Amino acid sequence: MNPDAVAGVERVPHGGATDATILDFSANTNPERPSGIVSVYESAYGAATHYPNDDYCEFRTAAGEYLGCEPRAVVPTAGGSAALRLAFEVTLGGDDDALLPRPSFGEYEREVRLQGAEPTVVDHDDLLWTDPEPYDVAVICNPNNPTGEAHPLADVRAYAEECRAADTVLIVDEAFLDFTDHRTLAGEPGVVVARSLTKMFGLPGLRVGMAVARGHLRERLEAARPVWGLSTPAADVGAYCLRQTRFVARTRDRVRRERERMTDALEPAFDVWPSEAPFLLLDVGDRTVEDVVDAARRNGIAIRDATTFDGLDSHVRVAVRRPDENDRLVAALLE
Repeated sequence: MNPDAVAGVERVPHGGATDATILDFSANTNPERPSGIVSVYESAYGAATHYPNDDYCEFRTAAGEYLGCEPRAVVPTAGGSAALRLAFEVTLGGDDDALLPRPSFGEYEREVRLQGAEPTVVDHDDLLWTDPEPYDVAVICNPNNPTGEAHPLADVRAYAEECRAADTVLIVDEAFLDFTDHRTLAGEPGVVVARSLTKMFGLPGLRVGMAVARGHLRERLEAARPVWGLSTPAADVGAYCLRQTRFVARTRDRVRRERERMTDALEPAFDVWPSEAPFLLLDVGDRTVEDVVDAARRNGIAIRDATTFDGLDSHVRVAVRRPDENDRLVAALLE
């Protein structure tokens, strides 16, 4: 991180309601969790009385099996955002340039600027067709947040080849890829994949994630990662969750069905963007975003004001939750 850059960088807004009485559609985390997590967490209590084993062998093995990559390619981090920071820290310096999608996760630009580097933004659906040669790093969010669109694996792999030829590091944020049938790019040469267990397994407060890379990129990530970067409970619960493949399959099916059902119900009143993620982006049309957000709040529901994403000025984002909760949201938005 460039110390001289810190003063000029601000924090970015995120979803998530702190009021437990509010039904939270502003954050895109799974409202369900695999059974058995509580006992795993409690079992970690005894081991938490001493420092974690810093090789995180069990977590890396579970992650490698889950992603279909070598376990040694997995670098444990305290969540997906920590994986992104680590990736930028080992690939960018002052006067470097990064290619970013728009609209997308606001942390990308913030983290790039914290390194003293300069971000260039292009429309997210044009990024794979943008020449990577002028840039030190290019970033893809797949599926993209907040639009929900996912790039086909063949297109992402083709762009990874272009990036390798241009000596540009490709960083792929796959925080929502678990909800799709698309395969991961983890293990692809010249690529750093950032993953989070937050979204699929519904444990944002546990802070579990990973960066995945091969070769010299893996060596740099491994050398720079903080010692004991995962707590013992986070590592144990994370390894357990990564082996719950039936839970993942059930969640993926539920989200797909509910996303289609919600789209059909909302489209007469909103322009709904196509999505492969556990959320929908809605254009509110001739209404104001503030009015739509406030109306949902009066019904005890929090939704995301998506105008905080660069390039959006008339949009809200809503999560895809359980069927009865989704019914409440649709009723509130159509009121």
